[in-house]
Amino acid sequence: MGIFTWIILGLVAGVLAKWIMPGKDGGGFIITIVLGIAGAFVGGWIGTFIGFGPATGFNLGSIFTAVVGALVLLALYRVMKR
Repeated sequence: MGIFTWIILGLVAGVLAKWIMPGKDGGGFIITIVLGIAGAFVGGWIGTFIGFGPATGFNLGSIFTAVVGALVLLALYRVMKR
């Protein structure tokens, strides 16, 4: 995947993760994108580890994988912030 695709996938994953787990987590738009991109990597790693598959492109499976990774990172961020 190209860098532009990772950024778009990260944006979508970050926004969906914030929508699923709403809360007052500072950072705004940039942190949402970074969280989503990192979530795509984490989700891809977790997906590969359990046999689901990595984030390979802009498709529903990759979006789901990236959102799961972003949710994991968001939960860890909230635990560490306390």
